[in-house]
Amino acid sequence: MSVPARRRACPHPARGHRADTDRTGRAAQRTGRLLCWSLAAGMAGAATETLLHPETGWWPLLWPLPWYLTPASALTWGILRLREKAAQRQPDDNDDLPTGEWEQAA
Repeated sequence: MSVPARRRACPHPARGHRADTDRTGRAAQRTGRLLCWSLAAGMAGAATETLLHPETGWWPLLWPLPWYLTPASALTWGILRLREKAAQRQPDDNDDLPTGEWEQAA
């Protein structure tokens, strides 16, 4: 019988170093989900408009809203993703040694 392994608090070595990176990552993930759902809602609204031709007064105001939300969420997701990648590429505090000292230490 196998014993279940303990779950580590930080399963990925790059995670947990910077709280700001985690916050940016979560925001990028949520914005990406918003982007996907706005695209799905826009396509569903376009299909409804094409197939059913709703004649209610609020429909012409409602069905284009996801298409307005899509570029805004795509731009926001792109910016957040760039910030997340830039934060992950920042050197650690140990990388500030000059080249000469690094060679001596090695």
